[in-house]
Amino acid sequence: MEIKITKTEAPKEQVDPTKLSFGTEFTDHMFVMDYNPEEGWHNAQILPYGPIELSPAAMVFHYAQETFEGLKAYRLADGSIQFFRPYENARRLNRSNERMCIPAIDEEVFMEALRALVEVDKDWVPDAEGTSLYIRPFVFATDPYVGVRVSNSYKFMIILSPVGAYYATGLQPTHMYVEDQYARTVRGGTGEAKCGGNYASSLAAQEKAGKLGYQQILWLDSLEHKYIEEVGTSNAFFKIDGKFITPSLSGTILPGITRKSVLELLRHWGETVEERQITIDEIVEAYKNGLVEEVFATGTAAVISPIGSLTYEGEDMVFNNGEIGSYSQKIYDTLFGIQTGKIEDPFEWTVKL
Repeated sequence: MEIKITKTEAPKEQVDPTKLSFGTEFTDHMFVMDYNPEEGWHNAQILPYGPIELSPAAMVFHYAQETFEGLKAYRLADGSIQFFRPYENARRLNRSNERMCIPAIDEEVFMEALRALVEVDKDWVPDAEGTSLYIRPFVFATDPYVGVRVSNSYKFMIILSPVGAYYATGLQPTHMYVEDQYARTVRGGTGEAKCGGNYASSLAAQEKAGKLGYQQILWLDSLEHKYIEEVGTSNAFFKIDGKFITPSLSGTILPGITRKSVLELLRHWGETVEERQITIDEIVEAYKNGLVEEVFATGTAAVISPIGSLTYEGEDMVFNNGEIGSYSQKIYDTLFGIQTGKIEDPFEWTVKL
């Protein structure tokens, strides 16, 4: 694929890597590629980061036909850069695209674009402890048309953001509220696609939890408000009586790449893992019987988020004395160690720039 590169004439001043927050700083350049039925995906460019021009009638604004991904690049001790499981992101983007009626993007085209952009902005990959370069690929409908149908034209873009920890508290366990009023998605909906509508629909519940003093929410299913689905924007894991349990992929939750990595890691260690439906009542009962050992969430942004407590129907369940569990710490240390090259990668998950 030929990529036209136009470099910025006004490079930004970079933030001290020890002071990075999450998702507020962006690099000097962005990748842009267009689609139409006649030419397919074409006109690949790397341009100075900045505003884009769209018609006010662009269909993405009115009908939310868009998808996105999130992955990271890491600076290794020797100064080199590597990605963590980028082909998984390319595949998941296309699964989301299929659900949202968006043309697929060839995996190698995705990787060429990714490599080219990070190469141009490689000086932005931070090297401070706990930092990384967050990568946001996204696709959206651009037809100027007010009417409900599939768009004919699209843009595929990638932007980059040097980041610190997702949560300001780092690996400190979070306090979560079990949401039993709002629903994130429904079976047959877009829950397993990574699209903006899923996140927009979660905002009311997130605002509600925040006003009550909680950092995140645990979603239950939309039909019975009984089965556990996701933790905010992450996948949920419970260590109960020596077993690791996570909700099965039933079409209503995102098939997380970190989730998949944690499952593979636990099985590699010989742990018992169950992917199945699990009810909130089962968690409450196991908690009352002293069987809940650890609870944590998994996702690209935070990697591992220990959960110190859950509040359900006015009752607080505190796990592991509100402290990070030994397995949560072990999983984080192993995954982040592989991602940053400090630990050998026996799974061939990492890809060098």
